[in-house]
Amino acid sequence: MKKVIIRTDASTNIGSGHVMRCLTIAKNLQKQNINVKFWMKELPGHLINFVEHEGFETINSAEKADLYLIDHYNIDEEWEKAHRLFTNKIVVIDDLANRPHDCDLILDQNSLPNFESRYDGLVPQHCIRLLGPKYLIMRDEFIEARLNLKERNNQAERILVFMGGSDPTEETIKILKALSKSKSSFEHIDIVVGNGNIHKEEIKHICLKQGYEYHCQINYMARLMQRADFSIGAGGSTTWERCYVGLPSSSTIVAENQAFTTIHADDLGAVVNLGWHEKVTVEMYVDLLLKLKNGEVDLNQLSKIGLSLTKTVSPNPWIEEILELLI
Repeated sequence: MKKVIIRTDASTNIGSGHVMRCLTIAKNLQKQNINVKFWMKELPGHLINFVEHEGFETINSAEKADLYLIDHYNIDEEWEKAHRLFTNKIVVIDDLANRPHDCDLILDQNSLPNFESRYDGLVPQHCIRLLGPKYLIMRDEFIEARLNLKERNNQAERILVFMGGSDPTEETIKILKALSKSKSSFEHIDIVVGNGNIHKEEIKHICLKQGYEYHCQINYMARLMQRADFSIGAGGSTTWERCYVGLPSSSTIVAENQAFTTIHADDLGAVVNLGWHEKVTVEMYVDLLLKLKNGEVDLNQLSKIGLSLTKTVSPNPWIEEILELLI
């Protein structure tokens, strides 16, 4: 049996996105009878228990494997060269294109003006480049949701709020304050947080008090997105998940790696970019809620562009390329 080790981390600072997309890859590999292990550090807000609950063994040091898959902003060419002692092939998942890699395949699913050339000089000549939104990493639930898209009527009655697993900039708290200050009322509001959110108990209490539906560390995000009319979210990989299922949304930039993709997605008309988190106030969220209620946001257009941008010939085409490396 072939063996793959995934090196990634989650924490209150890093967030949960790296681990969640690696789980998607791991489950696709597992379906091909490949033994997958996660190498993770026990950082504050880690998701080691969650990964184990999903059926994967976790380790805390290097082991021999047929392939290493790395999804980590603090790992570069130096680390990768050193770990060639343990593996024949290396796959890197990246968003930043800000450091050199010693890898055999690089996957960057983001849509940017220069996405086809942004890794020039950063990866070896032999490296396979899987770049752009046609290589989106999508869980089965999202693939199924895209096959069963809901009819949209340009009215926002069901609002979904998810500001990332850890939400270190406390956007969820801001939005809850905006909801309490706003004169706009909505039929249903879903509030989603991750285990890494240090305010999750406070958020849960507010939701219970206000009648909002509270969700923590869930595996049914696509179902919530299918039901929602609009999502207030952060930048990053969940931007593409929302676009993939045709859910109109706003994005607040909460980390450096989200800036270029969020700005570009806004330029394309796929999301409403609210800007950098430190400049996004409670009043700005109140204004967004009012515009949604008054029909001042073209939900149908946002949905249409998001769907077009994330169109692929087949779901998760990257899996075949990774499997080729394991032959």
